[in-house]
Amino acid sequence: MIRKQLTGLAVALMCSLAAAAAAPTPASAERMDQVAKFYVDTRQFMGAVLVAHGDHVLFSKAYGSANLEWEIPNTVDAKFRIGSVTKQFTAAAILLLAERGKLALHDPIGKYYAEAPAAWNAITLHHLLTHTSGIPNFTSFPDYDDTEPLPTTPADIVERFRDKPLEFTPGAQMRYSNSGYALLGVVVEKASGLGYAQFLDANIFEPLGMKASCYESNIALLPRRAAGYTPGPNGIGNASYVHMSVPYSAGALYSTVADLHRWTRGLFANKVISAASLAKMLTPAKDDYALGVAVSSTDIGRVVQHGGGINGFNSQLAYYPDSQVTVVALSNLNGGGASAIAQKLGQLAHGRPVVLQSERKTMKLPRATLEKYVGTYQLRPGFDLTFSVEGDSLVVQATGQPRMPLAAESATKFFPLPIEAELEVVVDAGGNVTGVRFRQGGRDSLAPRR
Repeated sequence: MIRKQLTGLAVALMCSLAAAAAAPTPASAERMDQVAKFYVDTRQFMGAVLVAHGDHVLFSKAYGSANLEWEIPNTVDAKFRIGSVTKQFTAAAILLLAERGKLALHDPIGKYYAEAPAAWNAITLHHLLTHTSGIPNFTSFPDYDDTEPLPTTPADIVERFRDKPLEFTPGAQMRYSNSGYALLGVVVEKASGLGYAQFLDANIFEPLGMKASCYESNIALLPRRAAGYTPGPNGIGNASYVHMSVPYSAGALYSTVADLHRWTRGLFANKVISAASLAKMLTPAKDDYALGVAVSSTDIGRVVQHGGGINGFNSQLAYYPDSQVTVVALSNLNGGGASAIAQKLGQLAHGRPVVLQSERKTMKLPRATLEKYVGTYQLRPGFDLTFSVEGDSLVVQATGQPRMPLAAESATKFFPLPIEAELEVVVDAGGNVTGVRFRQGGRDSLAPRR
C-alpha cells in the first residue's frame, strides 16, 4: 500500500492560477499515443491517460485490460485506486476547515487527538501535512503485510504508531509518512463532525461534479472498477488484497482521469479553497513538499504533482499552473509506467520533444575515451556519482546504489539502460572533464568532478 516504486538512483537523481497563461503548442495526439504505447507494449502500463490545456482535453485514451481474466478492456471512464494522490484531498479538507474556523494549521495534534503522547506535544497539523512530524510511517513496519488485509478503524491505525519513538525532532526533516495523513483524517472527522468520506463527498466531490470519485469500499458494487495487477517472477498476477480501511485518508480514494481533471480545474480556480489557502497548499516546507503535493521547477515551468502506489495500482497527477496543463496517468498495473508517461506527456503538451529508450541510437566509444571520464562527481553533499569502465562500457554507481551500465549516444552523452535519464560529460575549453550533467524528468543537475 502506498509504496514508492522507483529505483533508488531514479529517486536520487531525478500558487494560484495564472490570469493569462500562454497557450502551449502541444505535440500531436498521435505522438502522445506512441509514447503511451511504448509503456503498454513493454508491459509497464495498463490504464488510462488524459492531457488537457485549461478545460480543453487534448488527449485521452485507455490501454490494456480492466480485467485480464475476462479480457475486458480499459476505458477512459474506468475507476482506479489513486493511492497517495488522496493526500491532496486530505490537505484541501484541512485547509477548508481552517477557513471555516474549525482548526488552525499550527494547532498541536493533541488538540484533536486526546490520546496523543507527550512526544507529540510539539507536532502541529502543518508538520503532518508536510511530512515533517517525525512520526514513523506505519506502512513500513515489519508487521505491515500481516495487517494489510484486515479491516480496521482510524483509532486502531493510530494505535499502531502512537507509542513509537519519533524519527527526528518535529520540523527538522522531511520523511514521507502515511501515519501523518492517517492522523489528519482523524482531525477532519473531529473538527467537522462528519466521517472522512462524508466530508469529501459533501465539500469536494459533489460541488465539483466528481461523480466517479469516492472513498473505496472493498465490498460495494462499483461499476467500471478496474482490477489491480502486479508484475512478478512468473509474469503479471493479481495484486495482493488490501482492506481499504487501512490506507484511509492517506490513500483510499478511487477516481477517473476525467474527474481528476475536474479536480485540478476546480482547485486552481478557487472553487474548493480560497486563493490564500491555495497559496499555503503550494508552499513547500522541505524537499519541495508542500501540503499534500510536491511543487518544483522544471524546464517547462513549475509543476504541482503527486504520485500514488497501492496494491495493483499506480497513479500520477501533474498540473502546470503557468500553462494550465493537466496530465493524469492512472494504471492498474504496479510499476513506474504511470509516472514515466505523465512526465513525457507533460513535455509533449508543452511542445517539447521526447525520445523514448527504443528510439535512442547508441554507439561504441574507444576505451581511451571512456577512461577520461573515470572519477567521482558530487551531485549533492553526501551523494556522489562514481564512473568506472567495465569491458567496453562506462558504468555509473550512485552512493549506496548498485552499478548501472551506460550506453553512449555520442562522445559525451550517455544514458543508463535500466532507467530513463541522460548524463552528459562537461568538458572545458582545455579539454578537461569538469563535471557531469544529469537530466531526468525535466530537471537538469550539475555534478562537479571531485
